[in-house]
Amino acid sequence: MSVSEDDGVPLDWTGSGRPEGMSELEWLVAHEELRLLKARRDRYVDANDWVALEALHAPDHVSYALGEQWNSPAEMIEKTRPRMEGRPVMHASFGSEILFDTPTSARGIWSMIDPSIGAPTAGGGGEGWRIVFGYYYETYEKRNGRWLFTSRRWHPYFTIGSDGNVAPTERPKGVSGFAKGLR
Repeated sequence: MSVSEDDGVPLDWTGSGRPEGMSELEWLVAHEELRLLKARRDRYVDANDWVALEALHAPDHVSYALGEQWNSPAEMIEKTRPRMEGRPVMHASFGSEILFDTPTSARGIWSMIDPSIGAPTAGGGGEGWRIVFGYYYETYEKRNGRWLFTSRRWHPYFTIGSDGNVAPTERPKGVSGFAKGLR
């Protein structure tokens, strides 16, 4: 298994991602549980159901987005809520790559599209629209019998919108997308 030089995170994405001691059936069930966790997360964000969203995250969850680090689910919601409330948003996550490090811990990379209407324009107002394309790099742990998010790094790749195209300065990441400390 290869290891990143900067943070020691195992980065081997070859094979099935099924750890020793995890049966094929357990592996398939865990994949489905993580898919449902992610689907609920996207729907709760879009529905502005902040209580349900927070319940999907471990208390020690860490997020990296928009150049910031948020050190709890409550802080993540506090920073995200003003950007989401009052405008139609439709997150769509797909193309998941999930690797189980143990039967109760996993990492995932998801492609994501986030179209929205009423997003602020570059000038700070207006009823613009945008579609953001990017990737989520996430970690999960099964605690007390249920899977929870333990970390997330959002990497927007590019945006199409009523204000024009915006391209980021860095391309999508491979396994190096897991920020230091994301396990």
